Amino acid sequence: MIAPGFVEEALESLRHRGKPTAPVLARVGLPRVIDQYVSAELYGALWLAIAAELDDEFFGMGARPMRSGSFTLLCHCVLHAGTLGQALRRALRFLDVVLDDPRGELLVRDGLAQIELKDAGVPRSAFAYRTYWIIIHGIACWLVGRRIPIRVVDFRCAEPEQGADYRLFFGAPVHFDQPISRLGFDSAMLDLPISRTEQALRQFLRGAPANILVRYRHDAGVAAGVRRRLLRVPPKAWSGFAGLASEMHMKPSTLRHRLHDEGQSYATIKDDIRCGLATDMLTNTKGSIGDIAAELGYSEPSAFFRAFRKWTGKTPDEFRRHSRTTE
Repeated sequence: MIAPGFVEEALESLRHRGKPTAPVLARVGLPRVIDQYVSAELYGALWLAIAAELDDEFFGMGARPMRSGSFTLLCHCVLHAGTLGQALRRALRFLDVVLDDPRGELLVRDGLAQIELKDAGVPRSAFAYRTYWIIIHGIACWLVGRRIPIRVVDFRCAEPEQGADYRLFFGAPVHFDQPISRLGFDSAMLDLPISRTEQALRQFLRGAPANILVRYRHDAGVAAGVRRRLLRVPPKAWSGFAGLASEMHMKPSTLRHRLHDEGQSYATIKDDIRCGLATDMLTNTKGSIGDIAAELGYSEPSAFFRAFRKWTGKTPDEFRRHSRTTE
C-alpha cells in the first residue's frame, strides 16, 4: 500500500505546472482528497496519468523532461547486459542523457554498491530522489529475477513531513540532510547474471510501474507463497517458523535460505502484513489499541506500540488521531 503523502507529492508536480489535479484523479478512479493508503496498482495508474499529462515520466523534476516512452527504451537498453553491474551502468548513462541533472554514478566501497546522485544546484525534493530510486531499483530487481535488499538510503534534502513513510517504504536505514543522495546494496549483487527475454520484457512493461512500486515481489516465489499462507488466517493463528516450513514441505533451513535468496525473511513478511492490517484497523474501526494488538497476535499492547512506531514513526494513538483529522 502507498501512503497518502506520496500521492500528494505526485499531484504537486501537476500543481507546479499550473494543471488541475481533479481530472487526473477522476481518470484513475481516485477521490479529490486522498486521506487513506492506496494500492500500488492505483498509484501506478496515477503515475502513468501524470506522466502522460506532463509528457514527463520524471514528473518535471529533472533538468530536462523524461519524455513518454523513455522508461520502455531504458528497459530495452539494459535487457541484454551480461551482469547487473553492467546493466546499472548502462541505465545510469541513459538517465544522465535523458535528464541531464541529476546525474548518477555506481561506486563500490567496503562491500557496498552505491548509486550516488549528484545535483548541479540546490537539493531536489525527497520525492524526486525517491522516484529515481524506484526506477533504478525496480528495473534491477526484475533483471535478476529477485528482490535486492536495500542496505542504506541517504537523501541530500531535508526530511519531509512524511519522513516516517519514507523509512517504511524502503525498509532500510534512511537518513536526510546528507552530503549526497545515495542508495546502497550488497556489492555481490553486481555479479548476478541477466537472463531476461524480449517476451519477458513485454510482460514486465504491462505491469509497470505498479510492479516496481512494491520493490518487485515474485508472484510465484517462496516469499509470495508464505505471504498467501499468512493472509488466509488471522495473525494470532500464525504458525511458528518451523511449523510453517513443515506446512510448505521444507526443512526450516531450506525455507530460510530460499527466503534470503529473495531478499526476504519470515519476520519482514509478518511485519509487512501486520503493518497493513494495523493501519486499516486504526483508520476504519473503533477497536481499542489493546484489541487491535491482540488481533495482530501481540500478547502485550506495549509490543504492538513498539512495532508500530518502528513501522510508521508514530504511535498507534497518534496515527489514529491523524487519520481522523484528515477525514
